[in-house]
Amino acid sequence: MPSILKTFRLLADPNRLRLLLLLEREELSVSELQEILSLGQSTISTHLAQLRAEDLVEDRRTGKHVLYRLKTMKVEGLLEVLRQGAAEVPEAALDEKALRLALDRRRDRVRAYFDELAGKFGRHYVPGRSWKGLAETVLRLLPPLVIADLGAGEGVVAQLLAQRAERVIAVDSSEKMVEFGADLARRHGLSNLEYRLGDLEDLPIESGSVDVAFFSQSLHHAPHPERALAEAYRILKPGGRIAVLDLLKHHFEEARELYADLWLGFSQAELVQMLEASGFAGCEAALVHREEQAPHLETILATGDKPPAPMRH
Repeated sequence: MPSILKTFRLLADPNRLRLLLLLEREELSVSELQEILSLGQSTISTHLAQLRAEDLVEDRRTGKHVLYRLKTMKVEGLLEVLRQGAAEVPEAALDEKALRLALDRRRDRVRAYFDELAGKFGRHYVPGRSWKGLAETVLRLLPPLVIADLGAGEGVVAQLLAQRAERVIAVDSSEKMVEFGADLARRHGLSNLEYRLGDLEDLPIESGSVDVAFFSQSLHHAPHPERALAEAYRILKPGGRIAVLDLLKHHFEEARELYADLWLGFSQAELVQMLEASGFAGCEAALVHREEQAPHLETILATGDKPPAPMRH
């Protein structure tokens, strides 16, 4: 009886409940659990130690990694209780999406290779190789598009896009940023780059008028990110695409004061869920960069497509 009572006390913690449900579906490492649950390594390790002490989970070593899994025989009668309890934990709804993303990355060895390659890019001098040169090349491989740069700031990205795009509409809520960017566009002769003063949640752009909606480190400044994404959906043409480059969820609280951040990043699953809730299809998210210096902030890229207009018969 004491063991049963202790088990129920352990299951009363929402994060341990989420952890057990994940380990029922798949063997996972501590780092994968960190990524899915957006919790620190020490917190997850403590939870695992408590669950292992009650013989609810087990582990096995594979190469350099340790994988954890649920001891199904020990909790078979509790699985239904776990699933019912998950309905009372809002975060649990995101875990399945986050698990799918984590498993996609585990299987994607090619992506891992290019991640490593990207980490080395620019560290050593090679004549003629630069990030700007690579960006210019990639842009010229794309067809001319109408692009909305949402939360454009001083407009560095907007000006780069304008060199190839049919038209770029740069939107920012700061009058000074808009004035600064518009002046740069005039001085550089970028007649296809237009700056507009506006809010991410109420964009000064006509519905169904752009091919690409791009948020570059701006969504975490929106009071209601889901509304900003819904606005992006509105302005896109059928078949248009959204790209969100933002911070992975972190705990660097100083960012609120230093950079006026309203949100401390987003998990990959959160971004995918918000995109899907706004109507986007084919949504994906991937980790694309990790800063080498503390606080080691990470960047994720999420994309989705506005479904094409239905065929008329």
